[in-house]
Amino acid sequence: MSKRRVVVTGLGMLSPVGNTVESTWKALLAGQSGISLIDHFDTSAYATKFAGLVKDFNCEDIISRKEQRKDGCLHSIWNCRWRSGHAGFWP
Repeated sequence: MSKRRVVVTGLGMLSPVGNTVESTWKALLAGQSGISLIDHFDTSAYATKFAGLVKDFNCEDIISRKEQRKDGCLHSIWNCRWRSGHAGFWP
């Protein structure tokens, strides 16, 4: 089996405790939990009322509002864009 090298050129983080690598790392070191009450829809039909929600997420600088409404992969798209920018591939 041959060894293959991996090169990390950019980092991105979008999580319930932070929307950047720095803020997420700081929150994790401080022991913060990203679990909270689900407050953006009615949860009465579901057994759970808690989730790890991504907060203060804004992707309007790279994805139009129209596209946001029809795309269920916004977090992934935004995170890829962020990592590309961090690596210097995107202005």
